[in-house]
Amino acid sequence: MNLTLYTNPASRGRTVEWLLQELGVAYDPVTVEFGPSMKTPEYLAVNPMGKVPALTLGETVVTETAAICAYLADLYPEKNLAPQVTDPRRGTYLRWMFFAAGPLDSCISFEKIGVPLERAQRGFLGFGSKELVLNSIETALAKHSHIAGEDFTAADVCISSQLLFAIDMGLFSQRPVLARYLERLSERPAFKRVF
Repeated sequence: MNLTLYTNPASRGRTVEWLLQELGVAYDPVTVEFGPSMKTPEYLAVNPMGKVPALTLGETVVTETAAICAYLADLYPEKNLAPQVTDPRRGTYLRWMFFAAGPLDSCISFEKIGVPLERAQRGFLGFGSKELVLNSIETALAKHSHIAGEDFTAADVCISSQLLFAIDMGLFSQRPVLARYLERLSERPAFKRVF
């Protein structure tokens, strides 16, 4: 069965493409143009949200960037991009996978659309504030070379892709710890093939 990635070069699909390059597995990329192409009955049968990325493998359909990355990392355990379920490092890895999809993504979205938050409102949001999000990432990276420890994992792909997007859009400033982390990851051959 073939892996098919529905994506767009200007989308979060690049995160999944980077992971696929890290895994070194063959896949069929299908570019879906933004707009009406994402709302056709054919594509809505793949992803009812009408968004990219989406991944198919036979009858299996996975949407949502972090879910796709987690699925792929688990599908190819021999590539060592995710601690196995019995590995004590698995909890930290999952924390950062979900952090990328939850607090970090929400924070970036709020920053992008310019929603001002009163202090009392921050408690209702999973990310709290941009400072909390960036401080959390920076604290983890001050202790380890990668987000979930000393080994590069799919969590690094998810976290760093989001950070790069936010920095490129001018939503986050470059902090020294983050800059060193992102510079190190951008030297990876798989990263260079996608970005």
